[in-house]
Amino acid sequence: MSSATSEKTTPTATTAAKTATTAKTDPAPAGAGSAGGPAGTSRASAADGRIPLRSHLRHTSALVRRNLLWIRQDPESMFDAVLFPIVFTLLFVYVFGGSIGQSLGGGQDAYVQYIVPGLMAMMGMNMAMGVGTGFNQDFNTGVMDRFRSLPIGRGSVLFAKIAVEVLRMLIATAILLVVGVLVGFDITNWPGLFAAVGLAVLFGSALMWIFITLGVAMKNAQSVQAMGFLVLMPLQFGSSIFAPTQSMPGWLQTFTSVNPLSSLADAARGLMVGGPVADDLWLTVAWSVGITAVMAPVAIHKFRTKS
Repeated sequence: MSSATSEKTTPTATTAAKTATTAKTDPAPAGAGSAGGPAGTSRASAADGRIPLRSHLRHTSALVRRNLLWIRQDPESMFDAVLFPIVFTLLFVYVFGGSIGQSLGGGQDAYVQYIVPGLMAMMGMNMAMGVGTGFNQDFNTGVMDRFRSLPIGRGSVLFAKIAVEVLRMLIATAILLVVGVLVGFDITNWPGLFAAVGLAVLFGSALMWIFITLGVAMKNAQSVQAMGFLVLMPLQFGSSIFAPTQSMPGWLQTFTSVNPLSSLADAARGLMVGGPVADDLWLTVAWSVGITAVMAPVAIHKFRTKS
């Protein structure tokens, strides 16, 4: 009897011993289950690299839809895209149009033809700054932690955000053109108009990578907005967006000559109302490609490694 009992219990003891041995030799690493820990971050990055392109596109489209639904639930988030082009167009045309238009040799009507393409360049920068503040708010409210815990491509979150902001930029540009026509802007070259819009979108989407990086790196949305204004104000007013540069001091003219906003505004004017285009066009494209090539990897890396 004792011998039979011993034979029956031997397999069970052997199984328990094997289980204990396995548990000792294959322990779970500390922090592996945490998406915010170093192991979780590295595993998420590795998983991201294994996601095929079709899945990335599917994830991006789903996140684009999510962002559009959020805008639908919060219409106030479209105030900047709707009101900025109206306010800035009316402000500059009716406050500065008479005096600056005289220097252009045609009064207010001449200034309308000058300012509308310039404001198109400015819209891209304003929308780009909104990307950074919105991205930072998503981090602080925990939305990004939720995204990073899901089995989706990390880059899909960024590309979806940019896609929606590009759509907002197109809406702002359309409103700008409608208001411009109402105050006297003449559209005589439709292919040039579409080319100018595409150029502004290209440059604006490149700037978004800079502000996404700021949104990830800085602690709160107010800091991102303050840093954005410190960058935007000198670039906007130290350019040919609002006024010709010939009357500016020599040192400021040197700055405006290398300012990418001047290249974008002058290229848009050449495409929409006539004038030299080639040099400013290629400079704007080069700036856009260069900014994207440098800042997109930085933004994606910051997003993946932010704890």
